[in-house]
Amino acid sequence: MGTPEIARRALEYLYNNTPHKIIAVVTGPDKPAGRGRKMHPTPVKKTAKQFGLPVFTPDSLEDDTFIKQMREIGADVFVVIAFRILPVKLFSIPPKGSINLHGSLLPKYRGAAPINWAIINGETETGLTTFFLQKKVDTGNIIYREKINIDPDDNFSSLYDKMADLSGPVIEKTLDLIESDQIELIKQDDSLATPAPKISPFDCLIDWGFPVKNVVNFIRGMSAVPGAFTYFRGKKVKVFRVKNSGMNLSEKLRPGQIIPDKHKLLIAVADGAVEVEELLPEGKTKMTGNQFLQGYKPADKEIFGEMPKGVKN
Repeated sequence: MGTPEIARRALEYLYNNTPHKIIAVVTGPDKPAGRGRKMHPTPVKKTAKQFGLPVFTPDSLEDDTFIKQMREIGADVFVVIAFRILPVKLFSIPPKGSINLHGSLLPKYRGAAPINWAIINGETETGLTTFFLQKKVDTGNIIYREKINIDPDDNFSSLYDKMADLSGPVIEKTLDLIESDQIELIKQDDSLATPAPKISPFDCLIDWGFPVKNVVNFIRGMSAVPGAFTYFRGKKVKVFRVKNSGMNLSEKLRPGQIIPDKHKLLIAVADGAVEVEELLPEGKTKMTGNQFLQGYKPADKEIFGEMPKGVKN
């Protein structure tokens, strides 16, 4: 059961590389996308259809007909990756339980956005965890964990790719353990839990008033999805990549102030400045910081971050 790319890669790996038989696939309904608003299947559905697997796309996981179908397929285990919250009457169907793959080293970063928050908080290590589903989200007994390094140049997209590549092998190891009946389950210590709540659009607004390290990590954690943003001359600007400029400012500048430079787009923050390397002004194409300078020619003391009138915090 899953919808996005990480679930698709796990499905592809399990189908092509393991003896574990996939009986059926559950994913989200087709959705309209693109200019023509044509209906498009999820990445998981596309791959499942290529493999000739039965696919279920329920609107509601509580639907009695769907629950009956899930009982009738006779699966030993349900595997859940980046899907909706399963009701108890659904995840309790398989005789050997329902397992979930989560993008952190539980109990750290419980919630909908563990990859983003791990980078934002400056972690240097994260991982994948499989656990048995319980009623309370992300709290079940741990079956298997695999660590992943977060490199200094990793952002959300690159770390997501690492996890997607490992998702299949981690699920395979988990299923092997379940099949062997030799699992040493680890009970989660709730006192060590940290939250990773869903990110709303406004959560992506850059606060230039933080120190360099925090600003850099925030933008890394939001790039390229959903994308950190600021404002310039009343329009939204997405910022995808920044780095520590190494500057020690001789005077205190207003957070977000553009520092004059012929070649680099430098922005003042709490304890120095960051260099913006890649950004996307509203209505334009992606560009480098230098291209932004040449095109927009910021005036002295212009600010990144001033909200246009009518936009509320």
